[in-house]
Amino acid sequence: MTYCLAIKIDQGLVFCSDSRTNAGVDQVNTFSKMHAFEDAPDRAICLLSAGNLATTQAVIRQIRRDNEDGAGTCLDNVRDLAAAAEYVGKLSRAEQRKHHSNDEEDSFNPEASFILGGYIAGRPHQLYLVYPEGNYIAATTQTPFLQIGESKYGKPILDRIIEGDVSLEVAARCALVSMDSTMRSNVTVGPPIELLIYKSEAPTQKVRHRFQQDNPYLHELRRSWQNNLKEAFEKLPNLPVNRPAVQLVDVRSDG
Repeated sequence: MTYCLAIKIDQGLVFCSDSRTNAGVDQVNTFSKMHAFEDAPDRAICLLSAGNLATTQAVIRQIRRDNEDGAGTCLDNVRDLAAAAEYVGKLSRAEQRKHHSNDEEDSFNPEASFILGGYIAGRPHQLYLVYPEGNYIAATTQTPFLQIGESKYGKPILDRIIEGDVSLEVAARCALVSMDSTMRSNVTVGPPIELLIYKSEAPTQKVRHRFQQDNPYLHELRRSWQNNLKEAFEKLPNLPVNRPAVQLVDVRSDG
């Protein structure tokens, strides 16, 4: 399983992803799900991937090949991020079609999802979610974050904290807490955790972190979040006291 998320705020973009692709008693595999495309001087683009690993790796290889070959359409020359999302969607659909089976009993699923975001000179920063079907949606003021993979455990903190005017520092910490909540509830999501920050005023001055399982900051963040949650819970108001209902008794005598 996978968990990836990206946040779009006024100050820029935050991307966060885990690296676990298989978890079990005998085997744990890790592959990066964060792919940066920053060779062109006028743009910085990040792609997060979830779903079938063979499909996502094939799409990433084709993107890099198209960039190297100077293809007519590639991430290095698309006019805007919407066109980039459409391009990634087409590559993903083409790769999935190679492996779709007509056998209804075949359990193989080649589907993949992507989050694409970044900057192209002269245009505002953008964020898109590309579905397995190849269509896509954009992050908006009302929905400033996008998720793919195991999204349910990490969503509550994002709903409560992320707004357009929060700082990149707050958004980044919120992304890591969201990731930690997911790892705590689902063993198939795990480190290394990758974090990438693009600043709107200087997208080329990116900040990138890779947190291993034993990273001191990750441990301190987890400990602090857990302790503060417990403290907040203890301060919640007590349940209202149910007072016994008053029952009227007719004491009139028959005589």
